[in-house]
Amino acid sequence: MIKVLPSSNPCPEEDLVEYARTLEDLGVEYMHCDVMDGVFVTNKCLPLEKIAEIRNNSNILLDVHLMVSKSYETVEKLVKIKPNIITIHYESPETISEMEKTIRLIKDNDILLGLSVKPETAIEAIAPYLEVIDLILIMSVEPGKSGQKFIPESLEKIEKAKKMIADRNIIIEVDGGINLDTYKDVVSNGAEFLVMGNAFYTSKDRKKLLTSVDKHYQN
Repeated sequence: MIKVLPSSNPCPEEDLVEYARTLEDLGVEYMHCDVMDGVFVTNKCLPLEKIAEIRNNSNILLDVHLMVSKSYETVEKLVKIKPNIITIHYESPETISEMEKTIRLIKDNDILLGLSVKPETAIEAIAPYLEVIDLILIMSVEPGKSGQKFIPESLEKIEKAKKMIADRNIIIEVDGGINLDTYKDVVSNGAEFLVMGNAFYTSKDRKKLLTSVDKHYQN
C-alpha cells in the first residue's frame, strides 16, 4: 500500500497541531515528524514536547524520525509519548551495544522500529538488523534540511533494500526530494512510504496531490 507521509518540516512548529488536523481532514494516515538536535545534523527542530502536543490534540499517526546524536536518551523520553513509529539512524549510536539497547527499548514499548541510512551509507550495513526492524528509511537527500533535490543513486539503494528484505514484513520508506516528478521511480524500485516535506506543504492543491498518487496505484 503506497502512502504519502507529509513531513512536519517545513511547517512552522507553532502551526503543527493545526497542520496535523488539516492532514486528518485530507485523509492522511501518518505525519512524519523530523527531530533534529543541531549536532547529528546542523539544524535543530521539533522538541519532544511539541510531538506530545500533536499526539494529545489529534488522532493522526506519528512517524518520528530521530536525527540526533544521543539516540537512547531521546528514545527514553519519546516512548512515553507513544508515537506509532520511531526511526533511529544507523550512523547515530557510537557502539553496537548502544544500538541494541536502543532497539530493545523501542520494541519493548510496542512501537514500530525504523532504521535509517544516510546517502553515503551502504544499505548492506543494516543487514544484521533485518530480523528486528519494521521499517527501513532511505534518505534520498542529506538529512537535516527540507527542499533538497532527490539523489538519483537512491533508486539503486531502494532496489537493493527490496531484495534484502525478501519475504520479511518490512516497510521501505524514502525521504528527500519526493514530489510528483520523482515518486513513481521511487515506488517502482520498491518504496511504500513516501515522505513529502516541501513538495506537499507548498502544494496549492494538497488533495489533488494525494489523489494523483492514490489513482496511480489503485488496484
